[in-house]
Amino acid sequence: MSVPNISVIVPLLNEAESLPELCAWIKRVMDAHQYTYEVILIDDGSRDNSWHIITQQAALHPQIKGIRFRRNYGKSAALNSGFNVANGEVVITMDADLQDSPDEIPELYQMILDGDDLVSGWKKKRHDPLSKTIPTRLFNWTTRKMSGINNLHDFNCGLKAYRNEVVKNIEVYGEMHRYIPVIAKWAGFSRIAEKVVEHRPRKYGTTKFGWERFINGFLDLLSITFVSKFGKKPMHLFGLLGTLSFLIGFGIAVKLAVDKYIFHVYNMTDRPLFYFGLLAMIIGTQLFGAGFLGELIARNSHDRNNYQISEQVNL
Repeated sequence: MSVPNISVIVPLLNEAESLPELCAWIKRVMDAHQYTYEVILIDDGSRDNSWHIITQQAALHPQIKGIRFRRNYGKSAALNSGFNVANGEVVITMDADLQDSPDEIPELYQMILDGDDLVSGWKKKRHDPLSKTIPTRLFNWTTRKMSGINNLHDFNCGLKAYRNEVVKNIEVYGEMHRYIPVIAKWAGFSRIAEKVVEHRPRKYGTTKFGWERFINGFLDLLSITFVSKFGKKPMHLFGLLGTLSFLIGFGIAVKLAVDKYIFHVYNMTDRPLFYFGLLAMIIGTQLFGAGFLGELIARNSHDRNNYQISEQVNL
């Protein structure tokens, strides 16, 4: 079985109206450039006619494949399932609502062939209200600062291209689809580029995301930053914080003891500072204990020695 040039992964939820037009558009682009390809449509628990449309399209076009979830698991689960079965040299993800243009595929494909590991789309001109664009800019600014990927302006753009090796070596879960470039970077794929792409107005249906995505997104960013940096060495974080907290509390206790027993200024327990010092020592001890527990869990994890290897010689 030959490997296709491109795998297009499309997660979807209640997008029956847009699917025939999207599939036809992708086919026109692929045929015009003579690419070999596959389209993987992942139905994330749709309650409309989406799966029926997918089966119809798959019957008409052998390049179209479908995966159907029993219930709604979220975009990250849909993408991860698509990554697992994608066979193309280059994997391209896009949304099913026709706001991502398949006409961008050839340039994204070429950028990967030219050496990039991942190319993320940037919807520089958006057709969204200020209630969405302002929080999105704040979200992207925060992500740039915390991840160190300063050349991306739109982390959450659904239109992305990857080398196949990238999608086979990362895992997307929860709501981590917003941070795939960050996950890829921590997996060792550092050649991350950006391309300005067209953002089209929504033609059918309504958006599936609300305000809660910004709160969840920030919490997910904290999670992925912690797991990426300290997942295999939790004591480096908890031990450091615990030691600092304990030393601060111990220093306060020593100062108050000197004031009482040498200078006879006042009783230690008469000052609120005493209780702050005591609290700092208790918190420090707890953090240190959490670090030990984290180390025990990490050392007994099945993937504790699972490291990314890019090349080998004579092995």
